[in-house]
Amino acid sequence: MNTTTSSIPDQKKVGMVSLGCPKALVDSERILTRLRADGYAMSPDYAGADVVLVNTCGFLDSAKEESLQAIGEAVAENGRVIVTGCMGEEADAIRAAHPQVLAVTGAHQYEQVVEAVHEHAPPSQGPFVDLIPQPDVKLTPRHYSYLKISEGCNHSCAFCIIPDLRGKLASRRIDAVLREAEKLVAAGTKELLVISQDTSAYGVDTRHESRTWKGHEVRAHMTDLARELGQLDIGGGTPPWVRLHYVYPYPHVDAVIPLMAEGLLTPYLDIPFQHASPKVLRAMKRPANEAKVLERLKGWREICPEIAVRSSFVVGFPGETEDDFKYLLDWLEEAQLDRVGAFRFEPVEGAQANALPDPVPEEVKEERYARIMEVTERISAAKLAAKVGKTIPVIIDEVGEPDEDGDIGATGRSQADAPEIDGAVYLRNVDANLAAGDILDVQVEDADAHDLFGVPA
Repeated sequence: MNTTTSSIPDQKKVGMVSLGCPKALVDSERILTRLRADGYAMSPDYAGADVVLVNTCGFLDSAKEESLQAIGEAVAENGRVIVTGCMGEEADAIRAAHPQVLAVTGAHQYEQVVEAVHEHAPPSQGPFVDLIPQPDVKLTPRHYSYLKISEGCNHSCAFCIIPDLRGKLASRRIDAVLREAEKLVAAGTKELLVISQDTSAYGVDTRHESRTWKGHEVRAHMTDLARELGQLDIGGGTPPWVRLHYVYPYPHVDAVIPLMAEGLLTPYLDIPFQHASPKVLRAMKRPANEAKVLERLKGWREICPEIAVRSSFVVGFPGETEDDFKYLLDWLEEAQLDRVGAFRFEPVEGAQANALPDPVPEEVKEERYARIMEVTERISAAKLAAKVGKTIPVIIDEVGEPDEDGDIGATGRSQADAPEIDGAVYLRNVDANLAAGDILDVQVEDADAHDLFGVPA
């Protein structure tokens, strides 16, 4: 009797280049999770990929240039490239630079991306070959995860085109967000980074609709979300570190500060102030009241002395005078923010700010950028120096190899440090069993303008 057997074909492989902000990284994770469920494998390099996805950033012209370079590299190295993400809205520009690309889709268009992959690299295995369910794809280390709570934005800031790229605010259901967070913690996440275009506005579009969660009603609202995330357990009744990013300083932000004081929420707020001069803020079309913010910062610190506030500022916005800039520097001296990033204003195609009068010369932008960095570095150095001698909790990101004396070092972050954007804590003489994701008390021995140095307490 003749019998014929057929072997299961090799899985088609997908490579991914993810550019831009953490929100884009979450999009990449979702796309890859969908593709893996459809039977695709992930390729760590260009050579092994049947098709390469490039998730682009289109926020600034410099980001668009980086995206075009990444597409060009993928085309040169692999040749079979599908483009998605924010710059995908400018398909003509992408095809003009790289006519070989197979398909172009826009931001968070998951279905279209998956369809394009199916078309140009049809799956060789169905989703039922592996009977063991695959976990979601994560592009961050196991111990921290980004938790995206909404898409889009209802603001119309003069320098920004995000609403054009990603649409108006669209909040996720609160029970879906909490279910995802619970799943992440069960899989080993110790730190949740809450992200969106405007975290404070979460649920505004759904009128803060309530859903049942764990037997009680929870609203789609930033304060309810923060309180519930603080009830999760990473072991021993300890909540995960929960960081709120992209928080506009609306009045209800005051309600999350007591949660930090109670230990349910990491004492950290990322607030994109962008400027302090009332005239510049009006020109930017930013919702802000710089004087009241100073009062509120003082009140927050009285409730939760450990709170760390990070922000970003734009220098050289059209019409910014020397007086406006000095106002910003004086405001920063008073605000004493813990972490500050600064950006030179850059025109973005389609942004309202491009039409504003009195552009600031490039050399003036550079000079102001240098001055603001000097002020914020001095403030940061003083704040970090004040931590020397104290004992603080640190989450470990990486453990090194023993040196010639057998001493093992490690790199971690304090509660004042978000991954990739803030400083680090460098440890000496750590235990050989220490692993990424461990949280331990550290005695701070030294500091510089950005980082701390210490030893396990």
